[in-house]
Amino acid sequence: MATEATFTVPSDQFPLGTVFNQLPDVTVELERIIPARDVVIPYFWVRGTEVDDIESVFTEHPGTKGIRLVDSVEDEYLLRVEWALDYDDVLTVLAKTEVPLIEAIGTNHKWTFEIRGDDQSDIAEFQQRCRELDIPTTLTELHALTPVETGTEAALTDTQQEALVLAYEHGYFESPREVTLEVLGEELGISQQAVGSRIRGGIKHILGSTLSAVEYRF
Repeated sequence: MATEATFTVPSDQFPLGTVFNQLPDVTVELERIIPARDVVIPYFWVRGTEVDDIESVFTEHPGTKGIRLVDSVEDEYLLRVEWALDYDDVLTVLAKTEVPLIEAIGTNHKWTFEIRGDDQSDIAEFQQRCRELDIPTTLTELHALTPVETGTEAALTDTQQEALVLAYEHGYFESPREVTLEVLGEELGISQQAVGSRIRGGIKHILGSTLSAVEYRF
């Protein structure tokens, strides 16, 4: 049975974690990745700051060969990283075990990885590989894949849905807003930047799912 799992890793135990040394309040989100052997799609977002040279914020790390800016929109930066494939971390283990990554988000406190295996043995193999390589992962959630009712629900991650529901219930989408991102973040136990990232990501997925189902006639 297909199984989904959520793991956390200390913020400094992943190559991109060097960003938090200078920008502790940002959120880093990897683009959704489907690993192939020895290949990892190298795009990621940095959200929640405005700096003149985002590339220089990342200090040297043996897990990366280089990081360069691709594009930016206000306080969001899209970057491309060249990974050092001989360095063992969560992503290289996922690539070698061919376990898909659903979502990966990093904050100054921790990295959270959501993965999916064809069955529990895939998750167990991933855990075993991490132990062998002394990668400090902590399993926080494990459950069987459950059917979804709508395309919109399928597009949202659990964290995005949680943030959107909380924001809606507390009046974040009212005009004027009845709650701030800071308050929502305190309730969820994450930074306001992370809340904003989840809300924006959830809205993007909802719009994509909704608009793609619309038949336009001219």
